[in-house]
Amino acid sequence: MTKSTDGLILRGAEASMDALRGKTIAVLGYGNQGRAHALNLRDSGLRVVVGGRAGSAKVEQARSEGFEAMTLTEAAARADLAIVALPDQAQPAAWGKWIEDALPTGAVVGFVHGFAIRFGFIAPRADLGVVLVAPKGPGATVRARYEEGLGIPALFAVERENAAGTARATAIAWGAGIGCARSGLIEATFAAEAESDLFGEQAVLCGGLLALVHESYALLVAAGYPPAVAYIECCHEVKQVADLLYARGPDGMRRAISDTAEFGAFVAEQALVDEHLRAKLRALLADVRSGAFAERFMRDHNAGHPEFAAWRKAASEHPIEQASATVRGLMPWLRDA
Repeated sequence: MTKSTDGLILRGAEASMDALRGKTIAVLGYGNQGRAHALNLRDSGLRVVVGGRAGSAKVEQARSEGFEAMTLTEAAARADLAIVALPDQAQPAAWGKWIEDALPTGAVVGFVHGFAIRFGFIAPRADLGVVLVAPKGPGATVRARYEEGLGIPALFAVERENAAGTARATAIAWGAGIGCARSGLIEATFAAEAESDLFGEQAVLCGGLLALVHESYALLVAAGYPPAVAYIECCHEVKQVADLLYARGPDGMRRAISDTAEFGAFVAEQALVDEHLRAKLRALLADVRSGAFAERFMRDHNAGHPEFAAWRKAASEHPIEQASATVRGLMPWLRDA
């Protein structure tokens, strides 16, 4: 085992699947993450059943792919490890209605995102072990890397041990079973995973990136540049640089681009990063850590998504979408991406 400045990292043989051998894993939900976890765990030689809403298309899909598929309650009742792979907003109601009372005494319940536990939307029974395994990528990537004999890093955490003291070993076995230990299991906490995940999505990966794309595109068009040109420069080429950043890190990315681009990057960073930007980033993080963001998200969900729906509609009607369709239409292979 090796120590990092961020926590314990387990890799390869350091992460044993023994705690789950001969046990039953119930994957509750068969969507983006649930399907990948179920398939990878089964292919690792572990016993997996799938739970979902009775008669749902996801249950039928799981059954067609060779799983013993059943209702959430039936699957939970058989679980030594119950993996809650439902959407964040659906978890509290499903937990109270179909899952918690069905779980055997002393079972371990696992989450793929710390949201519901960190922000108090679910408070599991005292006898249950509560763990987290959060792959740092979408389910399709978790599955694809596994099939290649590889894996992507994942965070793991233990919120609470069960009476048998098997929760931590179960979480590690789960991370190994889905292939993430081939890369690395990084020990964290539910709070660290949930807060950093929400902040990163907002500040960089989804919110910050799209804000820069939209504003830069609009500025170029207003200055007289053709929409297709503005789109290519401000949106289409993001992937090329992001791929370099992903594969090589910041310094490696800078070394791979032209001197003109690198010089311009330093100029823009000095121009854009000031105390106003830092204050906005601090405000985003404070909003997440206080629980205010989670409360607004769940309140909007429970009210039928009025704010979310309005934002989605406005975003879909942004002028950049026409330029996007034009440029992507030049590359028919993107339809299969």
